[in-house]
Amino acid sequence: MTTSQAGTSPSDQDAPGTVPEDAAARRRRARAIVDIPEFGVVAACVLVFVIVTIIQPRFADVANLQVIGLDLSNYGILTIGVGIVILTSGIDLSPGSIVALCSMVAAYLNVNDNVPVGICIVISIVIGMIIGYLHGWFITRLDVPPFAITLVTLTAAAGAALALTSGQPISGVSPFYQTLTLKDIFGVPLPVLIFAVVAIAAWVLLERTYVGRQIYAVGGNREAARLAGIPVRKRLVLTYVISGAAAGLVAVLVIGRIGVGDPSVGSGWELDAIAGAVIGGVSLYGGEGRVVGMVAGVLLLMLINNALIVLNVSPFFQQVALGLVLGVAIVADRVRARSRGRSRPRGIPVFGAKGSTPPSGEDTEDVATP
Repeated sequence: MTTSQAGTSPSDQDAPGTVPEDAAARRRRARAIVDIPEFGVVAACVLVFVIVTIIQPRFADVANLQVIGLDLSNYGILTIGVGIVILTSGIDLSPGSIVALCSMVAAYLNVNDNVPVGICIVISIVIGMIIGYLHGWFITRLDVPPFAITLVTLTAAAGAALALTSGQPISGVSPFYQTLTLKDIFGVPLPVLIFAVVAIAAWVLLERTYVGRQIYAVGGNREAARLAGIPVRKRLVLTYVISGAAAGLVAVLVIGRIGVGDPSVGSGWELDAIAGAVIGGVSLYGGEGRVVGMVAGVLLLMLINNALIVLNVSPFFQQVALGLVLGVAIVADRVRARSRGRSRPRGIPVFGAKGSTPPSGEDTEDVATP
């Protein structure tokens, strides 16, 4: 018997067809990474950035990245607000119109009534919060479908913004608005940092607080959440207030970016916000999704939109690209739901689905256990 044979037992030798332990560990780590819900959208962001940069190097220029950052700050804040609403199986179609209304009111007060810019900023955010509270009140007290009441606001707020000055923009706003938007810290625009603060605050709310877990529970199964003692109405109202506040904050940033109060601003932004949330993994049926995914989803949209501009693609195809990406995201959501064996409610979710039914044998009260 040789030395190598003497020191080796049958149990130590790899059986035919077995995988070495280090290779198996690498596969498990790779599978764990791929199984992260946001892996696909993050990978898509990296892929788009690399491919477009190779085709058109100026896509990665600092100036262009700053433009992407400014777009990301506006749409990203709206996406987080709308995404939190969708987590409860609701929908908010009004953020774009609220941006227009709040920006016009703030600009009007600042220019015509000489209201200090600080107070105008607060007023803008408070108006958004009041509108969000009214949404929540109608939904929880009168059982109005979220789609219907926010569609009313989409139309009414846009009309009010136009009626305030007969459709004319308001110029001569305080220079502080532009300072707030154009200022940068180490090359990073201030609005991007504001967006980062909003994202972190939303992450803490949803991932690290009892209230956040209650929001997920309400979206997962509203009746089970109610039976578990969760104040469902308050949590629903809170999400719409957050969405309204986000729109009011974006209104402030928009005034600084364009330098005037424009009643036509914000048109269609709610669709981009909803698309960003869904692309980032937020389920239209509620109860599923994370802030990291929302950020990655809206970033992917901004990268695609900017890439089409840099590559001189017709602007008409930007909406086509948005629709295709959103369609892929919705299909992926359905495939993911089926692969995990989650049952879904029947009907169209945007008309106010009540959350998914828990699997048989599951203790519904456990959803509220801290």
